[in-house]
Amino acid sequence: MQFTMCPERAIMEHVTSRWGVLTLQALSNGEAWRFSELRRELALASEKMLTQTLRTLERDGFVHREVFPVIPPHVEYTLTPLGKGAASHLVALAQWIEAHVPEVAQAQERYDAD
Repeated sequence: MQFTMCPERAIMEHVTSRWGVLTLQALSNGEAWRFSELRRELALASEKMLTQTLRTLERDGFVHREVFPVIPPHVEYTLTPLGKGAASHLVALAQWIEAHVPEVAQAQERYDAD
């Protein structure tokens, strides 16, 4: 694949952005999340950043946003089937990274020592 400005690159940037990865991971448990719950889960994400991330992931078809007609408004976010597929790969990568942290730390120490 050639990494020029193509649809694949834009989608990859959305999915693998800092907040894209963390949002998809949080939603991967299969539950519906309210915005405030996601905001607490992703404690360092600003409201603006989380809003932008959710809108981008919704536009790309990874996240479903459901608005309930009540007062005050109630909105929930879940993964679409497409989002579940992407999230499963991210979760697998996160698990692999977690399992290999000691090896990476050793490599970093060797590099820093040189």
